[in-house]
Amino acid sequence: MSAYALYWVIGIVQPQVYRITFLMVALSLTFLLYPFSRRSRAKVTAVDWMLLGAGVVALLRPIVDFEQFVRRAATPTTLDLVLGVVTIGLVLEATRRTVGWILPVTALAFLVYGYLGPLLGLVGLDLFAHRGYAVDRLVGTLYMTLEGIFGVPLDVAATYIVLFTIYGAILQHSGAGQFFINWAMAAMGRSGGGSGPGRTITLSGFLLGTVSGSGVATTVTLGAVAWPLLRRSGYPPEVGAGILSAAGIGAIMAPPTLGAAAFLIAEFLKISYLQVIVMAAVPALLYYFSILLMIEADSRRMGTRAVEVDLPSLGALTRRSGYHFASLLVIIVLLVSGMTPFRAVFWAMAVAVALSFLRREDALRPTRLLAALESGGRGVLSVAATTATAGIIVGVVTLTGLGLKIAGIIVALAGGSIFLTVVYAALAVWMLGLAVPVTASYIIAAVMIAPALTLVGVPAVAAHMFIFYYAVLSEVSPPTALSPFAAAAITGGNPFRTMMLTWKYTLPAFLVPFTFTLSPEGLGVLLQAPWPDVIRTTLTAMVGIAALAMGLGGWLRAEASAAERLLATGGGLLLFYASSATDFAGAAAFALAIALHLARSRTTATA
Repeated sequence: MSAYALYWVIGIVQPQVYRITFLMVALSLTFLLYPFSRRSRAKVTAVDWMLLGAGVVALLRPIVDFEQFVRRAATPTTLDLVLGVVTIGLVLEATRRTVGWILPVTALAFLVYGYLGPLLGLVGLDLFAHRGYAVDRLVGTLYMTLEGIFGVPLDVAATYIVLFTIYGAILQHSGAGQFFINWAMAAMGRSGGGSGPGRTITLSGFLLGTVSGSGVATTVTLGAVAWPLLRRSGYPPEVGAGILSAAGIGAIMAPPTLGAAAFLIAEFLKISYLQVIVMAAVPALLYYFSILLMIEADSRRMGTRAVEVDLPSLGALTRRSGYHFASLLVIIVLLVSGMTPFRAVFWAMAVAVALSFLRREDALRPTRLLAALESGGRGVLSVAATTATAGIIVGVVTLTGLGLKIAGIIVALAGGSIFLTVVYAALAVWMLGLAVPVTASYIIAAVMIAPALTLVGVPAVAAHMFIFYYAVLSEVSPPTALSPFAAAAITGGNPFRTMMLTWKYTLPAFLVPFTFTLSPEGLGVLLQAPWPDVIRTTLTAMVGIAALAMGLGGWLRAEASAAERLLATGGGLLLFYASSATDFAGAAAFALAIALHLARSRTTATA
């Protein structure tokens, strides 16, 4: 799979043929590598081979008869219908094996909705009723066009995502992942005070996130290496796990790789991936700035201590292994020069492989290089199945017009209010994220919820970035959160308490999307406004984060009182709304909280 994806960058493959063959390989590997059930003792059973064979037949047929196949989408033959139904079933089964049963069941519900649309009017659900579509129309759309299984979501998985996944695997196998952690420890682990280890984890999460793009994977990688450091510093298991998961989830928001959903933004909005990276830059910095301040407050309140790190100096470490940063810079430089993301990451891989030979222990010789390619191919399997299933949902939504109906309902409930529309959209994406993975959550919301935001005047770029961030943050939101649960398993902490602490650390990130949706000036956070607005909104957002850190963390110079925390929290919330009046009111409230705190702490010190 990895070799085929790399060949696609330099070879010539017709787009629809490439998507079909990519899915065929992905399904075949899924049935070989993911068992039918957790109780299955045999690695590969006769059923797996049958499913694999069915997938090859169903997906080779369109390629063999390609010219006629694409013309029959409106009038599929009986064989087309049979193979289409088989393909849909195989995609749902592969998704069940890789990410669980919720997303396939959701897709089945949409298929039933597409077929039984007229019946909804008979039971009083006129808002959702539609003409209904026969099996031949559904299968023709989902299996024989680029509006269903082989649509934009799968295209992004087969191009952007697989290439960046391979790139991340190459960096990990060349020692870059461990270098980033060591570099962060050398940079911040020796800092005075007990917050040094927490800062180290934050910086490590950001550096790993630039090549990972997976919140859970980054959390687990960090936890295996850094939890002993946090434990020695005196962090309780739940707090340590909260720091690990908050830093890890930032991987999905950290340029230049970001998460899988970020590549979809570029396709949905028809903009370059470099523009997505630019828009994500400030929110990512605000996210990690928030974690740093929250950790600072908690570390001081808990009295954690500094820990000695047995590593070379930062300068020595950079001179010895700093070449690992080179491939990241190559991607940025090539993107800025106008090269496509596919070729940029391809040449970044070549640079990473070549530079790995600078150190014998990190050299990507054939055996290790093949292991990296295998890891990259494995890493994209669940995404391929997820995006193919999301394509089924998107196809039904497009065919039935459900997206516009949902958007109209949200706007109607909000009474045309932009604030209420944004709040309802946030709740909808959050609830969606509780059931399905980040990528699928973004895809579904992009066709069902983004139109509601644009209807009330939110720019399309802001609407899609808003959905992206709330889809990502569903990973740390109660009542289910994968990254905190993974971190708690490593530290031995209570999963629920870990989840709530992670939510506290990341809470300001839930507010940044409101900044760039509620007012035109707020687009400065996305670098989509005049520079005065960019500077003002970014600075006020940073002050707002500092205010929330004081209010939620409960510490500034000493422990904050309830009144001080209330003032700081209120001021922080006001500062996230980009307008002169709210900025002034928020800054005044925060300044009053600081003044009261300093006066009280001086009085206490004197006494």
